[in-house]
Amino acid sequence: MPLLVVPTPIGNLEDITLRALRVLREADLVACEDTRRTGRLLAHHGIEARLAAYHEHNERRMAPLLAERAASERVALVSDAGMPLVSDPGYRLIRACIERGVPVEVLPGPSALVTALVASGLPADTVVFCGFVPRGGRERAGLLRRIGRERATFVLFESPRRLRDFLAELPPETPVAVCREMTKLHEEIFRGAAGEAVRRFSGGVKGEVVVVVRGGGAPGEVALEEAVALARGYLEEGLSPSRAAARAARETGRSRREIYDRLAAG
Repeated sequence: MPLLVVPTPIGNLEDITLRALRVLREADLVACEDTRRTGRLLAHHGIEARLAAYHEHNERRMAPLLAERAASERVALVSDAGMPLVSDPGYRLIRACIERGVPVEVLPGPSALVTALVASGLPADTVVFCGFVPRGGRERAGLLRRIGRERATFVLFESPRRLRDFLAELPPETPVAVCREMTKLHEEIFRGAAGEAVRRFSGGVKGEVVVVVRGGGAPGEVALEEAVALARGYLEEGLSPSRAAARAARETGRSRREIYDRLAAG
């Protein structure tokens, strides 16, 4: 039998497919992040199911156990909201199933990142999903550089407590959309420039937030030495010279070849 990956509503409990309801109703076991939250969803739709907690704190231990059960039972995987694995647990379980030859069947359904992207009104030609905004350090600086130079639309999750700080680090003219409490009663979508968004949310914000940002596109004049130093930092983190050079090139607009050649020269 396949492991069944089932997306769940990101807010409105009616946003679930007939197929997903059938799968959850027929499942021998539903693996979920929070049994109480999933229990409320199932109760809303009149479904009784056996639940098992599967979250970031126990997934290393639970993944092989659930994969073994999925080989002979109908096991469904859900997260608290949206598609499992998208900034939620599930990767270890899917890998465990693949390694054991257990089929994996993924149902289509709600996704916060796709919903926010479409609602933003920004181009969807090239899309980069970055998960949660890094809190600081080299990763945050690299993300900001990449947004400034890469002509793409970035979709990010951010804590409402840190939203204003992140928006303030973007160039004020950067096109953004701040999508708050999507599909819920108090849904709000702000579309405009980053500077306007800083002022709009200066008093704080509540709820779950997705930020959509349009990157700049044109490579900036970053010194080669700065790009090489960034690549050396990635070497220290364990990346190969080729991958370190490629990542630094992507984030600075410099040539991957010139960065790699400088790394090779020592």
